[in-house]
Amino acid sequence: MPHPAAPFPMTRPRRLRQSDWMRRLVRETSLGVDDLIWPLFVVDGQNERQDIPSMPGVQRVSVDLVAEMANEAAGLGIPAIALFPYTDPSVKTPGAEEAWNPENLVNRATREVKRQVPDIGVMLDVALDPYNSDGHDGIVRDGVILNDETLMALEKQALAQAEAGCDILGPSDMMDGRVAIIRQALEQHDFPDVAILSYAAKYASAFYGPFRDAVGATGALKGDKKTYQMDPANTDEALREIAIDLSEGADMVMVKPGMPYLDICTRVKREFGVPTYAYQVSGEYAMIKAAAHNGWIDGQKAMIESLGAFKRAGCDGILTYFAKDVAQLIAEEGPLG
Repeated sequence: MPHPAAPFPMTRPRRLRQSDWMRRLVRETSLGVDDLIWPLFVVDGQNERQDIPSMPGVQRVSVDLVAEMANEAAGLGIPAIALFPYTDPSVKTPGAEEAWNPENLVNRATREVKRQVPDIGVMLDVALDPYNSDGHDGIVRDGVILNDETLMALEKQALAQAEAGCDILGPSDMMDGRVAIIRQALEQHDFPDVAILSYAAKYASAFYGPFRDAVGATGALKGDKKTYQMDPANTDEALREIAIDLSEGADMVMVKPGMPYLDICTRVKREFGVPTYAYQVSGEYAMIKAAAHNGWIDGQKAMIESLGAFKRAGCDGILTYFAKDVAQLIAEEGPLG
């Protein structure tokens, strides 16, 4: 028998695993409904639902149905929803002017949600890619993504979203200086209480494909996003990005994607101690759903385990397409391990 690392049988770690009640009693982290933000996709029309083939169980829905889903989320205790548009290609332009149209899809949806479900938080994405005919988060000229010209567009977009009544702005564009521009504009236009949850460490990832299907961006992108989204090989750079965004006025920060970057989540939380979120992105969701559909994994258990990993890594919350399913399970069983 190998020599044990600790006196045997005086030390038996399995004592604390022998029953369900004991495992719950000593559990270090748990997943609750307060940890969830539910992303929803908005499409034009009335009573409209469109399945997204690459994201089984997720639909694009019209503004009237978004309000219904917001009400459902509130009933389950989900604190906030995040809205993303499926923009008609006919209104996409190189200048992305639809981004600050007061009557664009997410602004209309925000007003309707706030009218019907005033106590749920609404988060909107600040980036040009849903409205840009080039498919980029910034304005493109001669193949170059223009940082400072994009900032002027993002400022207008952010103000239009604040005027629509959103509670949280999520700058996801990764342009240098965008948090400062947005925070200054909010203060100058009497929106001091609108929070900024910055996509501060957003990586140039292969896990975004189904999301691009959901917002109608597949095929529109010319080139790639590597000149502004982060290199997946880098970690110290993420901390520099976080520090910059906090200094410019971000209230909360996000790491995106989620599970492949749990090490980043842990470093960010330990270094800065600020509200830290992860986005369990479309590719992560789709892989779990596909594997479960094929009978290769238990989908519900994998869902819980994957979301629990974010909490274990130090995240205060998760944007996840599983939010409704998890909230329903929590309502039945209580916080999940």
